[in-house]
Amino acid sequence: MIPKDHPRYQSLLLREKIVIAHQNGILAESGMIAHGRGEAFDYLIGEKTSAPAKKAIKAAAAALLVAENPVLSVNGNTAALASRNMVNLAKTIPAKIEINLFYRTPERVEAVKNVLEKSGAEEILGTEDEDLKHVDNIKSPRSTASPEGIFTADVVLVPLEDGDRAEILVNSGKKIITIDLNPLSRTAQKSSITIVDNIVRAIPLIKKETKKLKNEDPRILKKIIKEFDNKKNLDESLTIITPK
Repeated sequence: MIPKDHPRYQSLLLREKIVIAHQNGILAESGMIAHGRGEAFDYLIGEKTSAPAKKAIKAAAAALLVAENPVLSVNGNTAALASRNMVNLAKTIPAKIEINLFYRTPERVEAVKNVLEKSGAEEILGTEDEDLKHVDNIKSPRSTASPEGIFTADVVLVPLEDGDRAEILVNSGKKIITIDLNPLSRTAQKSSITIVDNIVRAIPLIKKETKKLKNEDPRILKKIIKEFDNKKNLDESLTIITPK
């Protein structure tokens, strides 16, 4: 039991969720390492949502709203930390949810699917029941994609580390939104819109921004997207981590 007055309560709570997710077969061992790496960067940004992150969140919400086929990609870490928030965001947009795992096994897919269903998801793509397609030039197990989801999506939210796939999906003409605490990662650098923040803070904020912008003129939404400069935003995030 973690005492609520512990100075690292929230961080330790997330760490405990990751451990439990690994024990339940949701998370691969490497996912625990990835979480630890992200936790270190969260310390560096002050464990709060920065101004650059808020700008990226607004651009992300606008992009998801103007998309013709928006898809939210879910891996083990996302399922462990933000499954209910992802489901709620998908319903707000609305968008499809698709499971995509690097260390993919039928057992892990089923475990992630169960978590999403318990969180209220009604339709889940990327399962073992589907006739998945392969995205060209991705050599990892993440090359699989649902023909109704990521394969034909125009905007994809890809939370957490996924550099190889993010780069190739961008090159194929898709707008890729990522949430990555490391602004120097390939995922962050190659994505169209990078939110440098903790996923547990970012997803509820995207949902809040989506609700705010939902009835906005599409021309205004497109203007928000056009004016967003991902490289500049990443530079601003780096300045927070390493101030001059």
